This record gives sequence, C-alpha cells and structure tokens, in this order.
Amino acid sequence: MRCAGKITADALALAKELAKKDVTTDFLNEEIEKFIISQDGIPVFKGYRGFPKSICTSINEEVVHGIPSQRRLGEGDILSVDVGVRYRKYVADAALTIPIGKISKEAERLLEVCEKSLYLAISVIKSNEKLSLISRTIQDFVEKNGFSVVRNYTGHGIGRSMHEDPQVPNFVSKSLLESDEILMPGVTIAIEPMICMGKPDTKVLNNKWVVVTKDGKLSAHFEHTVVITENGADILTL
Repeated sequence: MRCAGKITADALALAKELAKKDVTTDFLNEEIEKFIISQDGIPVFKGYRGFPKSICTSINEEVVHGIPSQRRLGEGDILSVDVGVRYRKYVADAALTIPIGKISKEAERLLEVCEKSLYLAISVIKSNEKLSLISRTIQDFVEKNGFSVVRNYTGHGIGRSMHEDPQVPNFVSKSLLESDEILMPGVTIAIEPMICMGKPDTKVLNNKWVVVTKDGKLSAHFEHTVVITENGADILTL
C-alpha cells in the first residue's frame, strides 16, 4: 500500500503541474494513466462499476466523479482530481483541488479550509480512539468557517479493494454514534472531506456519475489514504 500510495501521490503532483488554463481534462487523464502504468501500477478507477476513465476530474460545482472530457479548463476554475492506484493487489486513493490561474478569494478560502480539515482530522487520530472523532473534527472546523459538509458521500476503508468497511463520514450522525468503530493499529482508511460554499445538498447528473451541488455553488475535495499506528496515523499518499 505504501508503494501504491507513492504512485498515487506522484500522479497527483503531475496533475498539479499539468492542470492549467486551456488544458483539457482528457489530456490530464491520458498523461496520468500513462504515468501510473509506467510505475507498474493499475489505474483502479478505470472500469470500476463502469467508470470510463482512469481519474476523476470535477470542476467548480462538481463535487466528485467528474468524467474527463474535451472540456478545457478556464481561468478561475477549481479542479478536483481524484486518483486511485492498485499496486501488487493493494490500493491507495487520494485527491486534491487545484486552482486554475487566479481564483476568487472565496474559492481560495474554500480550498484552504477543505485541505486543513483533512490534516486536522489526521492529526487527532489515535489508536483505540473512536472513528467519530475524525468526523467531528472535520465537521466542526468546516462549519465554524462558514462552509458545509456533503452528506451523501463519505470516506472509506481501503486495502485490497478500493471501498471497504468502515465508512468514514465527514459529519456526525445518530447512526454513526450508534455503530462507532474503534480505530485499531494496522487499519487503513481513506479520509476525504468534500465541502461546499453553499448548501450541502447534491444531485447526480444524467450521465449517472457526476455529482454536483444542487445550488450550483463551488465544492472542494481533498483526500489521503492513512494507516492507523500505535502513535497516530501515517499518511501513505503524501
């Protein structure tokens, strides 16, 4: 998983380097797919439940599962890139949101808060602590800063498969508290705050994949795969 994580992190670094005004998301998909394969990895998203591409590219109000296309990035866009890599039967998953050129101050703040909420959540992890601590940390920080947390999509366990138990919500609910898991050393999870400038409500477009905010306002997404250790958490996709 460390090897899968390194390839994933390097693929996201490549996305950050290539994502510029007038570049198509298809171009990003092709270059990142080539890179993953060159590292003996497998782009795990391609074909997953029928997904047609190797990475997800979600622009502006698109929350997750954006499909790369001939759409060109524009000045002021924000682009969320999500990458999953399988390496020798193990998987890592990570995401970040990239500003394209100069973005608005509000968009800058959205990205800062989303990324910081992820690192705050990782910083509070302790072995034998409850999973809801992660959820509460993200929700409290995001809402304190005036943004909202998406309710319909969550982080997840990860290992031999991309999506495993437990679910890792970015908010605290009654059902989470009723089935709160204890984080044991060796457990691997993908933590991924998805936050919105407006309301948290989302809808899926007619292509059955792309999730957008219902109010059309901006959304950001950051993610790391981590392993719980005796002393906290180790980020595998840094």
